[in-house]
Amino acid sequence: MTHPRSGLVRRSFLVATGATAGALALTAGCSTGTGADTGAKNAAAGPPRRGGRLRAAFAGGGAGETLDPHAANLFVDAARAKALFDKLADYGADLAPVPRLAERWEPNASLDTWKVTLRKAAFHDGRPVTADDVLYSYRRIADPKGTFRAKASLEPVDLTASRALDATTVEFRLKRPYAEFPNVLAAFGAYIVPEDSTAFDRPVGSGPFRFVSFTPGSSLLLERNDAYWEGAPHLDELEFVIATEESARVSALLGGQVHYAHELAPASARTHEGKGRIDVVRLPGSGMQGFVMKTDRPPFDDKRVRQAFFLIADRKELVDGALSGAGEIGNDLFGKGYQYYAAELPQRAQDLDRARALLREAGAEGLEVTLDTAPAGTGFLEAAGIFKEQAAKAGVTVEIRVGNKDTYWKDILNNGTFASYRSGAMPIESHISQRLLTGSTTNATKWQHKDFDDLYQQAQATRDDKQRAALYTRMQRRLYDEGGFLIWGFADWIVATAPAVRGVSGKAPANTLDWARFDKIWLA
Repeated sequence: MTHPRSGLVRRSFLVATGATAGALALTAGCSTGTGADTGAKNAAAGPPRRGGRLRAAFAGGGAGETLDPHAANLFVDAARAKALFDKLADYGADLAPVPRLAERWEPNASLDTWKVTLRKAAFHDGRPVTADDVLYSYRRIADPKGTFRAKASLEPVDLTASRALDATTVEFRLKRPYAEFPNVLAAFGAYIVPEDSTAFDRPVGSGPFRFVSFTPGSSLLLERNDAYWEGAPHLDELEFVIATEESARVSALLGGQVHYAHELAPASARTHEGKGRIDVVRLPGSGMQGFVMKTDRPPFDDKRVRQAFFLIADRKELVDGALSGAGEIGNDLFGKGYQYYAAELPQRAQDLDRARALLREAGAEGLEVTLDTAPAGTGFLEAAGIFKEQAAKAGVTVEIRVGNKDTYWKDILNNGTFASYRSGAMPIESHISQRLLTGSTTNATKWQHKDFDDLYQQAQATRDDKQRAALYTRMQRRLYDEGGFLIWGFADWIVATAPAVRGVSGKAPANTLDWARFDKIWLA
């Protein structure tokens, strides 16, 4: 996700919240926690306490912001949607789908029809959540005239043939066998809204908080939904406030104007961690960091060159230098720690001698390549500079070309040969289907192999979990050996809270169920 920038955010934020540091000063002097000891701190605080208003600062999208959950794009959109609405499922810490509004799901023998049973839940206006609401929501998302992000996830579903069997049961007909269909239910932005909803200026959802007021680009105020199906939140009120600059979020947290600051830079976390004024929480495995090599054009159409580049990378140096150590090394595979990740493959290490030998075999001694990058992701420019120095030790000259951060992702999708890349959390199956099949629309590495496509389709037609996992391992082994993603690290996502805040999970990657779970947070 990318966020717009504004040099005036700090001043406008203070005006918008109508607060001073003295008026909202929070108790200081408590021990500072990290993701590892958040549970211990919560336990020491005793049982959750009810009441109070929590203010959470996020980067925003300006005056054009909307509360339409299907239009969610930024992190603040997703956090607000999660507070107001529900999905049928969401992703656990390992990116496996877990039930939410769906109580259960079951496929037919051929995996091309799935029956989803809804749990008992109600919208904020008292109406029950029904199968008709589900079908309306999905058909709205999939409307060809729309641009909703979850549309791509719904592509395998035949929504014309899908139907409500009764008020609490939906029968989804699919265009082909799809063993990972529950990923559709958990897809980013696939929220359930009441049937015939078209306006979201005063949204009605089924989430843990109810709408009170909204000023686009400034703040959203919500109140506790006492009738929430999973139990009422601890907080009386939740307020999202916008502070687009990271420095503004940190200053507001330190000044007592907010209790929660989303998306801290590693340098800021390192500066304030352990000082007793704020608690730093690291969400591991939230962001994949790497480079893409386009496998359909020289020099990377020769797998020996790609293998040489895998061996040029000193992954620890890249994590330490580009991420300030806030992450862990990668192994050229997406989804470390996620369901189906091929952890049994040996960790790749820098081997410059072998890299030089592979380049000689490929006739690529003295290779010169252009690395496209931009300030479009954390550590992009730093990683490019570090890799340039590493490549020089193998006799490869890397010329760094810095592009426009606003058009970077579009620019590199089809152009160039070598580029900086990152990704947020998603299931490994989604990464493969969206980026690594011949027909994938965001196939930045141009990995196009029919036998690989066939393996993916075979996995989706395989009902047995162990057999399907073995097929995912085969696909990953192939990518490990000759793919186009050089994945050198996985970045922590960093949030920070006031010492009085309890209940923030330090185990869930960003965009998973327990990320931004404000219904589970309380003020001690």
